[in-house]
Amino acid sequence: MSSLNHKIDFALILTVNHANPNGDPLNGNRPRTDYSGYGEITDVCLKRKLRDRLQSEGHSIFVQSDEKKTDGMTSLKNRAEADAPIGLGKDAFNPKKQHKDETAKQACAHWLDVRSFGQVFAFGKEGDSAGVSIAIRGPVTIQSAFSVEPVSITSTQITKSVSGEGDGNKKGSDTMGMKHRVDQAIYVVYGAMTPQLAEKTGFSDTDAETIKAVLPRLFEGDASSARPEGSMAVKKVIWWQHNSKAGQYSSAKVHGSLHVNPDGSYTLNNLDGLLPEEVDGF
Repeated sequence: MSSLNHKIDFALILTVNHANPNGDPLNGNRPRTDYSGYGEITDVCLKRKLRDRLQSEGHSIFVQSDEKKTDGMTSLKNRAEADAPIGLGKDAFNPKKQHKDETAKQACAHWLDVRSFGQVFAFGKEGDSAGVSIAIRGPVTIQSAFSVEPVSITSTQITKSVSGEGDGNKKGSDTMGMKHRVDQAIYVVYGAMTPQLAEKTGFSDTDAETIKAVLPRLFEGDASSARPEGSMAVKKVIWWQHNSKAGQYSSAKVHGSLHVNPDGSYTLNNLDGLLPEEVDGF
């Protein structure tokens, strides 16, 4: 299968309604904001959700979350070394047994997230493989999402009054806590797919279409107390497919052609020869 043969830029318009889209553990799990008060969802958070959606569609994913892992592996190291069917195993990280380029090629062929986002395999502290590091640079990049306007955050004090131990006859003492949410906001995130890097990982046009298909459903299966079902959604996916590997325009110019309003409506500046596809969210 040939690699991606044209540059792609994309953007997502996200809606948040009484939810905590991405809590900051260093700030009491309050929704992330920048110094100007604009809401933020980190690129790491977005890639986690994208990996989960791809995994739910049956694709092989290397970086699986603990609550969604399907192979019972307790670590990334175990997952890499246990995947004998693709010829990895412990010898994959032994420079005397296998070339690092071959290991990277096999990893990209097997795991969709590796050939999409890249991965660093840094295993081996003993023996021949000590100090081996295999870095794979992926063709798919996603920026952090930021709100169109500064966000309004509501904090609610909560209590827990449950017996956590004992025989249940004695009532546990109340525990105080806080829950935080963004009342209502529109976020925008941009991304791109680069053919030059796709050549190295084997990322194909089919892979690009696979990611495109799951982007409108990015928040499916992601419900929690902080993000109730339906409180976060993809309103629109904007997809720019260039006519060459180099692309007709820079990603900065393409992304800058989209202007999103606080109510979620948007306008697109015309770029000669580059007509975006507009996909509704689910």
